[in-house]
Amino acid sequence: MWSEKIGLQLYSVRDDLQKDFLGTLKKVKEMGYSAVEFAGLYGHSPEEVKAMCEEVGLIPLSAHVPFVDLIADTEGTVACYKKIGCKYIVIPYLTPEYRPGAEKFDEVIKGAKVIGEEAAKQGMVLQYHNHDFEFAKIDGEYALDVLYKEVGPELLQTQIDTCWVNVAGENPAEYVKKYSGRIPTVHLKDFAGSKSEKMYALIGIDDGKQEETKNTFEFRPVGKGVQKFPEIVKAAIEGGAQWFIVEQDQPSLGLSALECAKASVEYVKSILD
Repeated sequence: MWSEKIGLQLYSVRDDLQKDFLGTLKKVKEMGYSAVEFAGLYGHSPEEVKAMCEEVGLIPLSAHVPFVDLIADTEGTVACYKKIGCKYIVIPYLTPEYRPGAEKFDEVIKGAKVIGEEAAKQGMVLQYHNHDFEFAKIDGEYALDVLYKEVGPELLQTQIDTCWVNVAGENPAEYVKKYSGRIPTVHLKDFAGSKSEKMYALIGIDDGKQEETKNTFEFRPVGKGVQKFPEIVKAAIEGGAQWFIVEQDQPSLGLSALECAKASVEYVKSILD
C-alpha cells in the first residue's frame, strides 16, 4: 500500500519538463511514482495538465504556488489547481521581505488564513512547506511553530521538508512527530555537507555559487545522504501521513535529474516495503 503513496515534486525534473512535459510525466510514472506535485505548469492550461495526468496514470496530488500569486488572486489561483484535480495547494517559499523577522511576516500569517479559507471553500487543503529560515525565533519560539499556532489546522496543514529541518539543526523524525495529525504529505529530501552562505543557489534562488570545500552542501538522491529515513518514515506513518513526496532541487553524484528521481523512488520503496 505505502509503495503506492510516493509522489515526485516536479521541480526536481524541471529542465526535462521544459523540453517535453508529457514525455517526462510518462518517465516519472514508469519509475514507480504514483503522484506528482507541481511547481508551475510550463505554459499548459489546467485542463491540458489534467488530461496528461489522466493519460499517463499519475495523480495530480498537489502544487507549490508562490505566496504572492496566491494573495494576488486567491480565488482564481486556487480554482486553477482545483481544475487539475489537486487536493493540496502549498505555500512553498518566502522571499526575504516575507520571512520571519522581516517587515511582512505578519502578512504571511494573515494571508495564510485567507488562502486556507478559500482552499477549504473549494474543497482543497492549504499546506506550508518550510525551509530553514523559518527556524528563526520569535519570542523564544520558532517562527514556523508560531505560524502553525496562529493559523489553526482547519486552515493550514504542514508539509514538513525533512532536509531543511535537519539543516536548521532539528531532528526531522522528532519534528514530524511534533505535528502528528497535521502532516498529510511529507517531503523526503536528502543531502550531504554542511550549511553554507550560498546554498540557496542550488534551489534556483540565490545568485552566485557556493565555495567548493570538502564539506560543500549538496542535495542527494533519497538514501544517498545523511538523513535517517527509516526513522522519518516511521514517524510520519504513525503521525497520520498519507503521502511521501520526493524532492531533489539539483542532481548530484554524476546522475541526471531523472536518474536521481529513479534512485530515490527505488530507495523509498525499499524502506516502505
